[in-house]
Amino acid sequence: MDSGWWRSYSKTNSRFPFQERFLHCKNSSQDHDNLDRFIPNRSAMDFDYAHYMLTEGRKGKENPEVITPYQKKLAEAVNINDKTRILAFKNKPPTQFELMPREILSPPPQSKSSKPKRCIPQTSERTLDAPDILDDFYLNLLDWGGDNVLSIALENTVYLWNASDSSTSELVTVDDEYGPVTSVSWAPDGHHLAIGLNNSHVQIWDTTASKQLRTLKGGHRTRVGSLAWNSHILTTGGMDGKIVNNDVRVRSHIVETYRGHNQEVCGLKWSSSGHQLASGGNDNVVHIWDRSVASSNSPTNWLHRFEEHTAAVKALAWCPFQGNLLASGGGGGDHCIKLWNTHTGARLNSFDTGSQVCSLLWNKNERELLSSHGFTKNQLTLWKYPSMEKMAELSGHTSRVLYMTQSPDGCTVASAAADETLRFWNVFGNPATAGKAAPKAYNEPFAKFNRIR
Repeated sequence: MDSGWWRSYSKTNSRFPFQERFLHCKNSSQDHDNLDRFIPNRSAMDFDYAHYMLTEGRKGKENPEVITPYQKKLAEAVNINDKTRILAFKNKPPTQFELMPREILSPPPQSKSSKPKRCIPQTSERTLDAPDILDDFYLNLLDWGGDNVLSIALENTVYLWNASDSSTSELVTVDDEYGPVTSVSWAPDGHHLAIGLNNSHVQIWDTTASKQLRTLKGGHRTRVGSLAWNSHILTTGGMDGKIVNNDVRVRSHIVETYRGHNQEVCGLKWSSSGHQLASGGNDNVVHIWDRSVASSNSPTNWLHRFEEHTAAVKALAWCPFQGNLLASGGGGGDHCIKLWNTHTGARLNSFDTGSQVCSLLWNKNERELLSSHGFTKNQLTLWKYPSMEKMAELSGHTSRVLYMTQSPDGCTVASAAADETLRFWNVFGNPATAGKAAPKAYNEPFAKFNRIR
């Protein structure tokens, strides 16, 4: 829209249609108030009654006895009385009217119980370059730690991006015989990072000192694509189908091994209580393990086994406001998000999203679930719980959104895709600040490096 045309249009509309109506109303009112009081107003006079009063009515007052009952009834029928004035010098005050209804000029006040509508930004507020990120559905290459530092694995190298000051550092680059890096996961303290490798090893790093503390070996025979912390227990899932609990405090770190999947374990999540572990595999199965039930003596004794998905299950998310509620998402041949009660083993809901479900995140502040997807839209979708009504679709990625993680404060979501971009979305943010914040563009996020490898 041309700015000059807009100014002309606005000026014309505001000056003529509305101003003329307001001025006309004001002048009319002034005219009524300033009428000459000595000039009768014919429109307010009853000439028939005036003629009667000047002729016959006068006779009636001088000789009351000549007024017949018929004349009296006739006077009452036509509403004639002695108080009616023959001459009228002023109209009745004009009825006030509104040019526009008040509800249009000022919306009705909100009820105290209703919340203001939340503004959900439709575009990412920041985009970072992430070249050479692996396009592999079964891996987990992105995680955001409690110290507000994000870790991302790009082929053989793990980078750290500090969200507080936007600084970037390289933590480690592994040799080709060990790599590529297949998973990363922050410990609860936000300082220690677990790194799963293609050769079945798992490294533990102190990121504050940029020092490798130890390497966990012997738990798996092939790559470790999924990791999950539960206090000092690091749980690893491998392509060999095994799930291993490692106590990182002791030399003999393998304390429990779960066997239930017959293909690669690509999803692992501990519940907030630390009592239940959810695992998803390329065998389309979701298992719920309870530490009080499963042990090394009964490695296949899972609590629940869900077999309703028809594709690999990588996306798993425990509900933050209902401890026994688990969401799971199926891959390209399934497209479904399912909700489970892990106490009873009952499926609560299942709905088709229309595309591959790569990851799931719950909103920590509202009853909402966010999913990331593959073909064909490569979008992020926000769902309202429990109705599972679609609230928003966030687009920007041009390839499937394989990895997704959440900031420690629960407001911002980072997503990484096979299009080699890392995007930040204020999808869970405060609506008051999210609506005011202007999107920012970052062409060169990793200033220290010419290219992230």
